[in-house]
Amino acid sequence: MPRPRLALISRMSTTLIEVRPARAADASAVAGTHDEAWRSAYQGIIPGAELEKLINRRGPNWWDSAIRKGSRVSVLCFGDKVAGYANYGRNRARSLHFDGEIYELYLRPEFQGLGFGRRLFAAARRDLAQSGLKSMVIWALSDNEAATEFYRALGGRMVARSSERFGPKSLDKVAFAWSN
Repeated sequence: MPRPRLALISRMSTTLIEVRPARAADASAVAGTHDEAWRSAYQGIIPGAELEKLINRRGPNWWDSAIRKGSRVSVLCFGDKVAGYANYGRNRARSLHFDGEIYELYLRPEFQGLGFGRRLFAAARRDLAQSGLKSMVIWALSDNEAATEFYRALGGRMVARSSERFGPKSLDKVAFAWSN
């Protein structure tokens, strides 16, 4: 008598990755993402006390207020976890003739290098363009090599340099731009 065949059923788990507008309920997760991402990106670049001040200023209440007031904040969710966020709107630098600006784009360290930053960037850029803000700029500290390489790889061209003070230290920053 032949042996019965055993069917092996493997269950594949599918994790949803989505970029969506932030909701007030996301404020704590965005604050946690901000904290982790900034510590990872700026430790050793921005002086310690200044970095702590910048991180502590952006707690859950700050993000809750920004989201409720209508600031454009999008989150990239991996399953039910906020893995990154982007904050963007009109260009703030009058001397640069670009319509929109991504003010911040950060991922938790464990989600970097997986293509999620590109996805978040594309969503923010698309949202700006749909609002009529066709060209855009983003600033990065020159010493943050991961960020400057990321924006170059996305086709950003360097259009300006400036500096910003962090306590006693002045740091160089560069603006990358994209036009449609």
